[in-house]
Amino acid sequence: MDRPSTPAITISRQDGSCSIALQGDWTALALAGCHEARGLRAQLHELTEAPQHAAWSLAGVNRLDHIGAQLIWQAWNGKMPANVALNDGQRRVFDRIASLRRDGWKKRMVDRFNPVTILGASLLSFFAQFAIGVTMLGQLTFDLLRFARAPHRGPWREISANVYNVGYKALGITALVGFLIGIVLSYLSANQLRTFGASTFIVNILGMAVIRELGPVLAAILIAGRSGSAITAQIGVMRVTEELDAMRVMGISHGFRLIMPRVIALAVAMPLLVAWTDMMALLGGMTAAQFQLGISYSFFLRQLPEAVPVANLWLGLGKGVVFGMLIALTACHFGLRIRPNTQSLGEGTTASVVTSITVVIIADAIFAILFKDVGL
Repeated sequence: MDRPSTPAITISRQDGSCSIALQGDWTALALAGCHEARGLRAQLHELTEAPQHAAWSLAGVNRLDHIGAQLIWQAWNGKMPANVALNDGQRRVFDRIASLRRDGWKKRMVDRFNPVTILGASLLSFFAQFAIGVTMLGQLTFDLLRFARAPHRGPWREISANVYNVGYKALGITALVGFLIGIVLSYLSANQLRTFGASTFIVNILGMAVIRELGPVLAAILIAGRSGSAITAQIGVMRVTEELDAMRVMGISHGFRLIMPRVIALAVAMPLLVAWTDMMALLGGMTAAQFQLGISYSFFLRQLPEAVPVANLWLGLGKGVVFGMLIALTACHFGLRIRPNTQSLGEGTTASVVTSITVVIIADAIFAILFKDVGL
């Protein structure tokens, strides 16, 4: 390895003009091995008072890293001089330092101002993301029409793969959680119903709670945490590895190949998972009712159609379709917003899960208001 050359500064003044030339290696290794590094920094500090029309030249700089560029940037008072000679590599280093300084200044400004400013920034960010989401929904509509016109050219492999990953692989966790929720709900209800001598009404409580509300919401929350995060991470990794850029260069639509297959897969798989979760939750409730209240499985199954109108089942399955599409759109939205670094990947995945669960709960509240007279 070549020994780093000593950094140096040459200043020449002639006829009122000032020229400043830098030579040598301006790297951390060269500065650490320079005996006159302290004097070099003092000289750079004095150059902060140099006239604005001074001509700077870095043609004699052999190597330049972030540490050396920081020292030079301080001598420039955080602004590129009007008359400076740089090569492309050196300019990229200074552009990176300038962008880091701007980002840090913005963060400090937001943190320093009052909560009203922070609230305003949050609202602007929300409306910006909402606009992007509406645009994505419109693009999805066009992609679905394109898919309907030529289904033989559609991404069937992506759809089937996502149905398998989202639906089949989630059967275990949804069955376990649904069964346990049914047991817990049955035990809690049994204690109260026994007090009033209304043990048979446990069929009504379990049936309405599970089929109409708990089944769809519970399945959606599990899928948002399990599959929504996986979708965001998968698309985010494609951003990090520049696969998304390669798809754009090749003329492959992100919406048709990435977003639409996941939306269709979740819209197909979610109603099936809702029905599966309902069955397991009712099974857990029946098991607890058998041990706690002595209600047999046959009595429970005979009373269930009378206690719960079939409209509640269709309402729950319809919720599953809507919840699945919302989860897929939210996960894809945050996946496409991830920047090509690992920190953004983690933050985007976390934001995707939290936002998906919030959207599901808001949508469930809207369903409860719109269909308050259906199936009751």
